[in-house]
Amino acid sequence: MRRLARWAAVLAMPGLASCGFHLQQPTRLPATLAVVSLDAVDTQSDFYHALRRSLQDAGTTLSDSDPRAVKLSILKDDAEAKVLIVSALNVPTDYEFTYTVRFAVKAGDKELIAPENLTLMREYSYTEATVLARQREQDVLRAALARDLSTVVMRRLASL
Repeated sequence: MRRLARWAAVLAMPGLASCGFHLQQPTRLPATLAVVSLDAVDTQSDFYHALRRSLQDAGTTLSDSDPRAVKLSILKDDAEAKVLIVSALNVPTDYEFTYTVRFAVKAGDKELIAPENLTLMREYSYTEATVLARQREQDVLRAALARDLSTVVMRRLASL
């Protein structure tokens, strides 16, 4: 039986190696974004930290004092949950979690990206038996949406 499992693993190797899977590389940004000043309404949000990390991974230097820095402004950074479905006992069972970001990019007096809104939404279920898990699930969902939004912003920046 062990011998059969080994042969199956050996035979599966070429198929796995040729499937085209590659690790995701950091987004390549144009040279104009080599130095960025990141201005935000909330410097403690999940989105701010995810975007900051993405910019640094892309090789961008973050500096508030460099005169040649392009200013990336996060004008709005808001996450909210609203009730979608209520049970017969008037207990919420499904929620919709929405994360909205508004950002703009300027280089000196030139506007590279006019203020743009980005919104992501996810639904999640809730049961009374898992009250403590609901808050944790909401935190994990907020962080995941923030990472997804930072990826969208990075792609938008790469298109400059």
